[in-house]
Amino acid sequence: MNLTEQLLTALKRHGARQIFGIPGDFALPYFRIIEESKILPLYTLSHEPGVGFAADAAARINASLGVAAVTYGAGALNMINSVAAAFAEKSPLVVLSGGPGKNESRSGLLLHHQAKTLDSQFQIFKEITCDQCRLDDADRAPADIARVLASCLRHSEPVYIEIPRDMVAMPCAAVVPEVPQAVDPDALDACVDEILARLAQAKSPVLMAGVEVRRYGLEDKVAALSRRLGLPVVTSFMGRGLLAEQDAPLIGTYMGVAGLPEVTHLVESSDGLFLLGEIICDTNFAVSETKIDMRKTIQALNGQVNIGYHTYARLPLAAVVNRMLARVSGPDKAFHVTPQHFPTGLPADQQSITPTDIATAVNDLMVRHGKMPIASDMGDCLFTAMEINHTALVAPGYYATMGFGVPAGLGLQAATGERPLILVGDGAFQMTGWELGNCRRYGWDPIVIVFNNASWEMLRTFQPESGFNDLDHWGFAEIASGLGGDGVRVGTRAELHTALEHAVATRGKFQLIEVTIPRGVLSSTLQRFVAGVKRLNAVK
Repeated sequence: MNLTEQLLTALKRHGARQIFGIPGDFALPYFRIIEESKILPLYTLSHEPGVGFAADAAARINASLGVAAVTYGAGALNMINSVAAAFAEKSPLVVLSGGPGKNESRSGLLLHHQAKTLDSQFQIFKEITCDQCRLDDADRAPADIARVLASCLRHSEPVYIEIPRDMVAMPCAAVVPEVPQAVDPDALDACVDEILARLAQAKSPVLMAGVEVRRYGLEDKVAALSRRLGLPVVTSFMGRGLLAEQDAPLIGTYMGVAGLPEVTHLVESSDGLFLLGEIICDTNFAVSETKIDMRKTIQALNGQVNIGYHTYARLPLAAVVNRMLARVSGPDKAFHVTPQHFPTGLPADQQSITPTDIATAVNDLMVRHGKMPIASDMGDCLFTAMEINHTALVAPGYYATMGFGVPAGLGLQAATGERPLILVGDGAFQMTGWELGNCRRYGWDPIVIVFNNASWEMLRTFQPESGFNDLDHWGFAEIASGLGGDGVRVGTRAELHTALEHAVATRGKFQLIEVTIPRGVLSSTLQRFVAGVKRLNAVK
């Protein structure tokens, strides 16, 4: 096999299922091999940010490698934001970039797509990836590929692989996967002893599940662990959608002042808060009603365990969960948990639509037709998703980039074969909504709900006096047909009900529902968030 075929085979062996990409001149040689070898299916989109978001979402939903393939310079640098989002939110994304041939720099001419130096792109990606390599030596390439892919899976963070265009067809040996890093069994036992002792001593222990639980494919094991220990479970804001298909004592999502009071009190009054796979960031914890003393929590995250004032280093999350399960084997503890209530029963009347009405309508729809995975953009659409019954969800809750929703939904359908529901605001749709034009080529048919208030409404909540938050009304419903789908604009709850039923019944092309919402009308969750933040700021 040649170098590119060995790389593709290694990606597949490490869990990749498809590649999302956009070709360019420096990438054409390796794109041809991707297409002709058929080792992994290739889906081309229209703009590099969408490629990154789609591959990121595929990685998140399948707890496996996502792959984004681009060209040098204009392609890879155009995907910086998507890769930074994946890095911030610990998504195992592999960036493949074409590159100048080894001998091209000797011409004495500046090369097109070059920034400061030919190495600038490589140096830039060092800031937003956990490992990198340039495949400029066929003998060394197998070891470099093995190391970088192992790093991607071990840290659940993006990596960068650059392929000089005169190297793609060079003969190359097979990639031998790295042996998993050894775990010190004594340190692991001591750590688990201390965790179990702390939980046993606590009067009100709580397990909070975070994104690493999904990234490392541990949802079923964490659910079993919570049942055996008799621990009530919440997810963080970023972890929403975790355990949706598991038999876990799931109470709700912790959102501090923006969340349900009973969930907020349970978490903030716990004397045994077990943070499992969390990212300790402002999105998850800066809006706490009562500041959580992180020194008194148990934190299993980022390849280590922190308890009080000391740390057990080099203990992967999976090793900790597996050892805890082995230690608490036995029957599940029986205890009652009151699950979170979600709004249902939306009247099909002539009232105008609020974001919470959208959540209610989606809950009703899923009761009638079954759950759908959701890709949500940033803004009130994500806060609205918090009011939808637990189902698989991908969203950039921490990095908070706009434009994620539509390409992420396409990534979900490509990765799972399931029809996704996409929640997106009008501002974010203006950025990447055009990727829907690729659905027809691949048979994708997501249901897209556009929250159209002709406004950057999330920004308006923080700075209401600024006129630049006003957007024009774009005809999203009319645009849909030109992109190969169906579009409808709705303004009443009755129209929303009818449009959702029609969308579910229509397969084979995407269905876009443009929901007109008056400016200033927020979801119930965002209203609580804004009121809570103002209250906290007033106290300060």
